[in-house]
Amino acid sequence: MPNLLFQRFLLFLLLLLPGTFFSADEPVRGIIISCQTWGWEWGTDEMVETMETIKATGANWIAIHPYARIHRDGTVNFNSLQTASPPLWLTRPIAEAKRLGLKICIIPHLAPWRAGWGWRGEITFQDEMAWDRFFRTYADFVTTLATKCGPIDGFSVGSELGKTTSRSDEWRKIIASVREKTSAPLTYGANWTEFDKISFWDSLDAIGLSAYFPLMADLSEPTAAELDSAWEKHLILINSVSQKWDRPVVFMELGYDKSRKAAYRPWEDGDGMDKHIPLQALCLDRALTAVENAPQVDGVFLWKWFPGNPAGENFLLQTPPMQKTIAAHWKE
Repeated sequence: MPNLLFQRFLLFLLLLLPGTFFSADEPVRGIIISCQTWGWEWGTDEMVETMETIKATGANWIAIHPYARIHRDGTVNFNSLQTASPPLWLTRPIAEAKRLGLKICIIPHLAPWRAGWGWRGEITFQDEMAWDRFFRTYADFVTTLATKCGPIDGFSVGSELGKTTSRSDEWRKIIASVREKTSAPLTYGANWTEFDKISFWDSLDAIGLSAYFPLMADLSEPTAAELDSAWEKHLILINSVSQKWDRPVVFMELGYDKSRKAAYRPWEDGDGMDKHIPLQALCLDRALTAVENAPQVDGVFLWKWFPGNPAGENFLLQTPPMQKTIAAHWKE
């Protein structure tokens, strides 16, 4: 118990320091490194090469999103973590990030597809037994993950689980349990549709959100000025929530696909056609500008980058136009 109290005291002192939430001296310029399987790529040499390339864009953070499987009865399975030693896909990126001078955030994800949900925001249950089972086994997942990570720089207790967050008492218990396992600052990655409705932000260190805000009302080709105006309106609500809870904001996901709908419905996969690259890059450019000009936003994690050769993947950042856009904002 004394050790836990000391950790919380240190976190309190950190929040009193000038600067930003995840770092006392610079904003979060983060990139989420994704995977094409259940995560073994994070332990490979290709992962290290990817981290080096990411650092060259001016990024100072990376994030990975370890998966657990969710079932209709509420059970969360995470077999790859239930081993005597932490898996290489977890320990190696943490160690390599430290070697490279990068900070690392861990963002647990639930994989809902085989259970019939289209995405995490649809996860819900029909009876109290399933709800109880979900919160019990999900708590096991995130506390086990936090324990096996060892020293890290940030931890998200969840991502885009919008139909569960009205049960704030259960979430507060999960957050308290995670605090007992890690001294890292904690957040939750709320979808842009729910972040202003969550009632447990006071138990976390930052307001996290997936910032896929619609920037246009239709498929009209936007100008930079129109995108800037849209962001100004969204930032009014973001600032209001930040002030209400006295917490900084971190965009835990932000990205755009190659799509005609990039500004209209940015959360959707695109058609992958190169003719949409200028729009994709323009949306990212104006979003990063908005983050830079919003004092209540401590930074952003961009979605997403892959180790190796991710042919056919969506929301790719590792294309020359997107890398150029990122470096224009982040590279000193």
